[in-house]
Amino acid sequence: MDYETVIGLEVHAQLLTKSKMYCSCSTDYVSAPPNTHVCPICLGMPGVLPVINAKAVEYTVMTALALNCSIPEYTKFDRKNYCYPDLMKGYQISQYDAPVGKEGWLNVDSNGTTRRINITRVHLEEDVAKLWHRGDYSLIDVNRSGVPLMETVSEPEISSPEEARTYLVGLRNILRYLGVSTGNMEEGSFRCDANISIRPLGSKDFLPKVEVKNLNSFKAVYQAMEYESRRQRKVLQEGGQLVQETRGWVEEKGITVTQRSKEYADDYRYFPEPDLPPLVFDREWIEQIRAKLPELPEARRERFMAEYGLPLYDARLLTDSRALADYFENSVGLTDHSKAKMVSNWLLGDFSRLLNAGGIEIENAAISPELLAEMLSLIDKGTVSGPAAKAVFEEMFHTGKRAAEIVAEKKLSQISDSTEVRELVKQVVADNPKAVSDYKAGKQQALTFVTGQVMKATRGRANPALVKDILIQELGGK
Repeated sequence: MDYETVIGLEVHAQLLTKSKMYCSCSTDYVSAPPNTHVCPICLGMPGVLPVINAKAVEYTVMTALALNCSIPEYTKFDRKNYCYPDLMKGYQISQYDAPVGKEGWLNVDSNGTTRRINITRVHLEEDVAKLWHRGDYSLIDVNRSGVPLMETVSEPEISSPEEARTYLVGLRNILRYLGVSTGNMEEGSFRCDANISIRPLGSKDFLPKVEVKNLNSFKAVYQAMEYESRRQRKVLQEGGQLVQETRGWVEEKGITVTQRSKEYADDYRYFPEPDLPPLVFDREWIEQIRAKLPELPEARRERFMAEYGLPLYDARLLTDSRALADYFENSVGLTDHSKAKMVSNWLLGDFSRLLNAGGIEIENAAISPELLAEMLSLIDKGTVSGPAAKAVFEEMFHTGKRAAEIVAEKKLSQISDSTEVRELVKQVVADNPKAVSDYKAGKQQALTFVTGQVMKATRGRANPALVKDILIQELGGK
């Protein structure tokens, strides 16, 4: 029997607030010594009263609006009861049947087409403490307990591991555009639990689903979904039965392992949080937040193609990061729209390579949009050739110097004097008789080789178009 894969994702994102969800303690749990950013509320002491973080509510409303959700006028908090060592109170203050946002969607690119993945809900809760396992005992750091945590739950409509990864990248990009979360999976500020099941092709009935945890990278999500999809099919092929359970992803072995039977809502014994009042949203306030939303990745991608004439590939990569998209527009604004593709080529080529190699974010790069625009102007004027510009650009990246200064220091100005170039060409032709013979025999690639030798001899300074013209003349005009 043929089966299809069905995936739903539950994504938790820590919000970039200064204080925790229900108290005034700092949310900086990464650099602070263990158990220093805590108070009686964080520690779950008897008799304490939580207070709602207004900024966290605003960030959650922003996200819900960006994900096309409806915002009910009424929302409330609930107690989700379970006893884990990292949950100080023995319950988590979360939301159950009245979330901040519901019934939204996110478009994802899948196999060359755009698919809409519906979003069930966006709700707000608190993070738990962090456990440090040390052999036969564990340590607990309460600094993370109470950090505002926003959960986005998709409908079970994702059809493949690759589509799941694309959905996650798209969601993270939106959160970063909004400035509500770092979206860093490796640091734990963006975490994903995946529900995956299979069903007979064409059927509407789900087989028992499995929730997979411990997914701390986009690669892990993809690999775990691939493995679990195969495992479930294999169980049925061998005559076994699938059970609803929670499994953990073991990165080192590339497998999932059973952790516990899957909980149901009844197991958590939800009831309204008695210490927090329900919230009633003013519609004018909601519309004020909507008006402040930035241009989001999908809309910006479409505009880049329409306004700057960029291909889809370039527009998609440039708009994956708000900082990169801003850099691109600032650079083009300092030149003109006709240079948009040239700017894109530099940003997605040499600039991205150097940023990745150095582990540097573009906003911290030594090359500003102004410096890049100046270098492109030198290329446009013929002051420096394209090949030499690569060396200039790398020097700019490492030093922050202006292109004109580097060109003067390293004597990299373009050689456009036809007499000088002709002498260089004659010398290269004399030194490469086989290539000359190949060209005259009809092998066009030989011309490319000889051109490269001239450029090499001039350290990329010779005018490439002039070199080619003179070479053809010297080689007999073919």
